[in-house]
Amino acid sequence: MLYAIIAEDKTGTLEQRMAARSAHLERLQALQAEARLILAGPCPAIDSPDPGPAGFSGSIIVAEFPSLAAARAWADVDPYVAAGVYEKVVVKPFKKVLPA
Repeated sequence: MLYAIIAEDKTGTLEQRMAARSAHLERLQALQAEARLILAGPCPAIDSPDPGPAGFSGSIIVAEFPSLAAARAWADVDPYVAAGVYEKVVVKPFKKVLPA
């Protein structure tokens, strides 16, 4: 089943985010290699594809996991969590409707 992982960044954590980015991307690339990743990306803190020093307000990941517990366990060990970037992480079931 698909799960949405919706994370909100703590204010002022752009430096920590950038330091943990490569490890974070490695985990996403592993999901992609297993054909389990639907989409992933950050939410710019301002209305710009390149927010510069404004940074990001969070991230969204939609991926396939065997259960809600497995999705939560995966999200709990994200490098951004370990680096103190995320203030809050919500994991919930997701039903993809479009595009088909």
